[in-house]
Amino acid sequence: MAKDFYDVLGVGRGASEKEVRSAYRKLARKYHPDVNPGDKAAEARFKEINQAYEVLSDAEKRRKYDKYGDKWEYADQIEEAQRQRGARYGFGGYGGATYQEFDLSDLGDIGDLGGVFSTFFRRGGGTGTRTARRGADIQQPVEVSLEEAYHGTTRMLEMVATEPCPTCGGAGEIAGATCHTCQGAGFVQRPRRLEVKIPAGVTNGSRVRIAGEGQAGIGGQKGDLLLVVTVRPHARFERKGDDLHEDIDVPVATAALGGEVEVPTMTARVMLKIPPETQNGRVFKLAGLGMPRLGREGKGDLYARVRLRLPERLNDRQKKLFEELRAAGA
Repeated sequence: MAKDFYDVLGVGRGASEKEVRSAYRKLARKYHPDVNPGDKAAEARFKEINQAYEVLSDAEKRRKYDKYGDKWEYADQIEEAQRQRGARYGFGGYGGATYQEFDLSDLGDIGDLGGVFSTFFRRGGGTGTRTARRGADIQQPVEVSLEEAYHGTTRMLEMVATEPCPTCGGAGEIAGATCHTCQGAGFVQRPRRLEVKIPAGVTNGSRVRIAGEGQAGIGGQKGDLLLVVTVRPHARFERKGDDLHEDIDVPVATAALGGEVEVPTMTARVMLKIPPETQNGRVFKLAGLGMPRLGREGKGDLYARVRLRLPERLNDRQKKLFEELRAAGA
């Protein structure tokens, strides 16, 4: 029996988008493979968490899940069939009935859906026609480091694709008999590996669209794959939009008399000129050394904030000099 996505994330059905996101981030940090190397149970739990978040973080997918449960991926097909209730079809072998109705509560496993689909989309026995529908989009959460967000990166995704059955073409049957490949469902699920490119400049919440890599449609084109990006916090840099902020240690003597200090950036280290009498907390702007602007030319800026570094373990001479400075009122 499929696990309830709300239970997987530990939230109630009335949870807000913020509560869902907060629960996901907490669990993802706890069970991330980098935190649990070699732990297969944690890896499986991490995949469950991502799958649950993929659905509950998307308003439309969540609506379908709330209505159809673990059959949410077939919501479009089910609703298409429901829309055709009452339409007249010339089915043979149904006791002269002019149309077939069904109740969603009677559905069991996915094989039952095949009976619904083949009733409404039968090839040959009736006059019903298949309505072409575009496949649903798939959301996939992706986590990257700040360095990967700066340079761009790739990910190899392991996914399960829902596709029309190659044997019956999605009809659910062949020559009036249930298709043995899909057991009448009309759809099959296949594991696949997909390498995707994440462009430079992505930030938290960025959505990268991979056209045609979503769910298969009914006689229509595939949906798209949407990568929902989360950028991990960095030990040194704080990101604000396309700008980066960092603290730089400046010796007291350099701040007082002027000089140069080394400033790390995302690609190299640069020398920053410190003017005399620089105060603690002063911020210097290094233009163009921030993050790439997603989808645009140029980069943001880097802001270096001075953090005065006091000497430790003073020797006698240093102590004497500081005493002289204090006596002089410095």
